[in-house]
Amino acid sequence: MNSIATSSELDLAHLQQWIGNTETAEDWVSPTAVEGFQHTLDYDETELLHAPPGFHWTLGIAKPKISEVGRDGHAALGGFLPPMSGLNRMWAGSVLAFKQPLAVGQAVERNSTISNVELKSGRSGPLVFVTVQHRYDQAGATCFEEEQKLVFRTPPDPGKPVREPDPAPTNPEVQREITPNPVMLFRYSALTFNGHRIHYDVDYCRDVEGYPGLVVHGPLQATLLMDLAVRMKPNARFRRFKFRALNPVFCTGPFLVCGREADRHLQLWVAHPQGTLAMQGTLDYEDK
Repeated sequence: MNSIATSSELDLAHLQQWIGNTETAEDWVSPTAVEGFQHTLDYDETELLHAPPGFHWTLGIAKPKISEVGRDGHAALGGFLPPMSGLNRMWAGSVLAFKQPLAVGQAVERNSTISNVELKSGRSGPLVFVTVQHRYDQAGATCFEEEQKLVFRTPPDPGKPVREPDPAPTNPEVQREITPNPVMLFRYSALTFNGHRIHYDVDYCRDVEGYPGLVVHGPLQATLLMDLAVRMKPNARFRRFKFRALNPVFCTGPFLVCGREADRHLQLWVAHPQGTLAMQGTLDYEDK
């Protein structure tokens, strides 16, 4: 049984001192990195002028020294993000606003600001929601804006789901079966400089964080949903994509990425093999 965190670090007034914290990172859209991104997702290789949807999650990532890494593989908290002792970190969802495509071969600047910290009670203990606003600029113009929501929670008991899964919709217009494997997850972790051990260390994943297998990254699932949207609407311009991660997807078998059109937007979701919902999103678009 996991103990519920009760340290003074979870005092809301203390955590909210991180609101307004900012971070700026310089990077560039490397053609080599774009190629690695395409190959990791098994895309057909084409020479691109602009980075594919989801590539922005590889940019401007903090690269801590090994001595600055916590036991979970993430950078130890208490710097840009507030400290949360003993809590697991999860990506709860994001809202993406598409302004213009990221040009391959050009520099990019990512500006990040913590806009909110909330403390709530869940079934397994405290839930801390941290909202981060990101902006990606090239040549003085904004390409993407993202509102990212992170959640920190008490580790679940082994085999217990984060929440009771809802049934997935049963009427997709388009769906693709994705079979993840450890190499895919490792390569995506490398592309995004994501050291979180739940994506590549199965013993840690099972014995410490209580999951039955390696966890498929939330942004990887969201990227696959955007790729499905490109396949559904190859001539559309994306405007806004809002998604929520509802339950983990594990590297224990195939899963489905699904979509259907509804009044100038796409309803997109990730479904477990047993028909339950893992991620859900809505993508707004306009014709070019």
